[in-house]
Amino acid sequence: MSKAGLLIGTTNKGKIREITEVLRDIDLEIKSLEDYPNIPPPLETGKTFLENALIKAKYYAEHTGLLTLADDSGLEVEVLDGAPGILSARFAGPAATDEDNIKKLLNLLKDVPEEKRQARFVCVIVCYHPTGRFIYTEGFWDGRISLQPRGSFGFGYDPVFLVSDFSFQKTAAELPLEIKNQLSHRAKALKDLKEKLPLFLKEIKELQEEKL
Repeated sequence: MSKAGLLIGTTNKGKIREITEVLRDIDLEIKSLEDYPNIPPPLETGKTFLENALIKAKYYAEHTGLLTLADDSGLEVEVLDGAPGILSARFAGPAATDEDNIKKLLNLLKDVPEEKRQARFVCVIVCYHPTGRFIYTEGFWDGRISLQPRGSFGFGYDPVFLVSDFSFQKTAAELPLEIKNQLSHRAKALKDLKEKLPLFLKEIKELQEEKL
């Protein structure tokens, strides 16, 4: 009997790596959008992380017929009133690179002392089935924004995110993946999802059997 499929609804290699690592012991055949290169991305018109995660998960589930996991995540900086928030990936523009976004962020914070650069990473994950049923989880990771980038691991804003778990002495980009996957916002949301998935899959299976 073949495994049920789970599509990770992203092309971000860093996210695919993290999610696959955390879910490696789940009995699902994991695929990503790299397996479906011809599907154009949806318009992320939501005003919250949850709305955008749901838009993506529903869109890709309907296009592939697969149970789909999609997340929306970003950085919220206290002195910037929560910016960049849902615009984190395109903070410096629609085609911005990680370096562009970090440069803009550090420029906006250039006169803010390090002890007042509180921030947090937010992650909302939606797992959506083509039947229309879905569940979601969320995770948070507290930290501060450093004065300059440090570290070669991770992606996004990791090089400037000083994590509270190490007393703000290490950035997320200085943590090996196995450590980050125990502490991060996405790890926390995924841990919660792993706990909820078995019951969700059972309910979907029962719903499908009722229709037979």
